Amino acid sequence: MPKAKSKAQQQAAGAALAAKRGEQDKSDLQGASKQMYESMSEDELEEMASTDRENLPDTVDGD
Repeated sequence: MPKAKSKAQQQAAGAALAAKRGEQDKSDLQGASKQMYESMSEDELEEMASTDRENLPDTVDGD
């Protein structure tokens, strides 16, 4: 399962996961979170969103 490589990626996964679960309107998603919503399963998003943010950089190239 994928792990987030940055805080921005972890946050985008959290937004996509909320939309998958119906907790947020999917039309509110944009950019990376929208792409994640469309291409990843709920389990994959949960794994990425649950990554510990403590030692992650804010962003990495490609975020």
